[in-house]
Amino acid sequence: MPDNDDLELNELPAGTANAMEYDPDGPNEFADMDKPRSAADLEAVYDIPVRVSAVLGKSSMQVSQLLKLGRGAVVELDRKVGEAIDIYVNDRLVARGEVVVVENRLGVTMTEIIKSERT
Repeated sequence: MPDNDDLELNELPAGTANAMEYDPDGPNEFADMDKPRSAADLEAVYDIPVRVSAVLGKSSMQVSQLLKLGRGAVVELDRKVGEAIDIYVNDRLVARGEVVVVENRLGVTMTEIIKSERT
């Protein structure tokens, strides 16, 4: 058996009780990290709650103006009619879409997926 100081990274002392099999040309646990995953691979995260927000537009005003608002007040937003709305998941912009009506309720249909760089 070689002296432990003389071992190369791809060698393990043969016959030791706790030696794990190591194949330097074998599968790499990190090699497939960038490959697309199937739906079955994501089952572990299916039950994690996320917050989805559809932002129709934004407006800025002073607190005094806000306190004067009452029922029927109209707040002008920074978007035009028909312009895409922003869809956020956990405060991260993920898509743009349009407002739709589904069985007398408002909904959103995604028209564009936003790809962002991971940090």
